[in-house]
Amino acid sequence: MNRYLPGGLTLAAALLSPAAVAAQAPVEYAVGASCGQGAAPCFTSVSRALEAAARDTSDRWITIRIAPGDYFEKPTVTRSRVRLIGGGAARTRIRFGAVAQTAKAYHRAGWGTPGSATLTIDATDVTVTGLTVENTFDYLANDRLADGDPAKIGNPQAAALLLDIHSDRVLLDQTRLLGYQDTVFANGGRAIVRSSLISGNVDFIFGNGQLLIENSEIRSRRRAAPYAAGEFQSFVAAPSTPLSQPYGIVFYRSRLTREEGVPDGAVALARPWHPTTKFADGRYADPAAVGQVAFIDCFMDRHIHPEHWTTMNGTARDGTVTDVFRPQDSRFSEVRSHGPGAAARDIGMPRGQEIDIVSVRRAFMAGWRSAE
Repeated sequence: MNRYLPGGLTLAAALLSPAAVAAQAPVEYAVGASCGQGAAPCFTSVSRALEAAARDTSDRWITIRIAPGDYFEKPTVTRSRVRLIGGGAARTRIRFGAVAQTAKAYHRAGWGTPGSATLTIDATDVTVTGLTVENTFDYLANDRLADGDPAKIGNPQAAALLLDIHSDRVLLDQTRLLGYQDTVFANGGRAIVRSSLISGNVDFIFGNGQLLIENSEIRSRRRAAPYAAGEFQSFVAAPSTPLSQPYGIVFYRSRLTREEGVPDGAVALARPWHPTTKFADGRYADPAAVGQVAFIDCFMDRHIHPEHWTTMNGTARDGTVTDVFRPQDSRFSEVRSHGPGAAARDIGMPRGQEIDIVSVRRAFMAGWRSAE
C-alpha cells in the first residue's frame, strides 16, 4: 500500500532525488481564457496543449484545464495519463465539421469515417470531464437532398469521438457527444461513458471496442429524408465485436430519448455490423465480427421500434452487397427495459445471452489507473 505525505507524494517518491520527484509530480496546463492568470503553462488551443503533453515522456499525469469557450479544432490524445477538464459541457465546447467523404487525409490508412472525428483518443488512462465534443457537419442539409443530386455527399458519416486502436481505460464523465451519423466510434479497448449525453441518428454508437455507457441519455435525432411509417429510420448501435471479446457495447441505467421530429417506432436498438475486411481470399464481411450489445435497466421512449432489433447488409465473397446479417445470430440482449417503448415484439431472439452488470464492471475496471 502506498503511504502519502503532504503534497500528495508517496513515501517511495520522497526517497528519490529531487529531479526524480519532479518527474513524478502531476502537472497542469491551461487552455483558453485563463492564459496568463496562473503559473501553469498556457496554450491557445487544446491541440497545442496536447502536443506539449506528448513531448513529456515521464509517467506522471498531465491535467489540461480548458476554459469555457468554443474551440474549433480537431485534437488528438496520443499520450497516456492525460486528463481533459472543461468548465462544464454547456460552456466548454470542442467543435469541428469534417465528414467521411473528404476526411481521408486525417486517417493513417485513408479511412474517412475515423478521419472525420472531432476528438480522437489513441492512448491509455485518459479522462475527459465537463466538455462538449461535437461534429458540426450539416447532416440534415445533406440528408434533405434527393438521391442522385450531384451536390449530395454519399458518405455523410461524421464522428464526434474516435476511440482509436491504442485507446484503453478511457473515462468520459459529464460530457456531451453530439453528431448525427456515427457519433461515437469505439475502435479500441475499454471506455466508460458516465452521466453524459450522446446524440445521433444512424448507427451513432458503433465499432468493435468495449464501451460501457451508464446513467446517461442516448438521444435519437431526426432525419430530413422521407420516412415511411413502420420502417426503421435510424439505429442506436451497430456493434462489430470480435467473437474473442466477451463484451462490446453495454448500456446500463440509461435513458433512450428523442428530439422533436423523431417519429414513434422509427428507431432500432441495434443492428449487426460485419465490416468489410481484407482476407487472403478476398474482401468481404468479417464473419467473426459477431456484435455484442446489451441494454440493462434502461428507459425507452416511444421512438423505439416494436421489434427493437433489425438486420444489416454486408459484402459477400463475390463483392456484392447482398449478405444480410440477422440480430438473431448476434449477441444482442436486454434486461428489465421500461418505458413506453420497452415492450418488444418477439422476433425469435435467442435466449440465454443475458449478462449482469457486476461481471461487466469487473472486466472494464481491471487494471484501471486513477489520476487521483
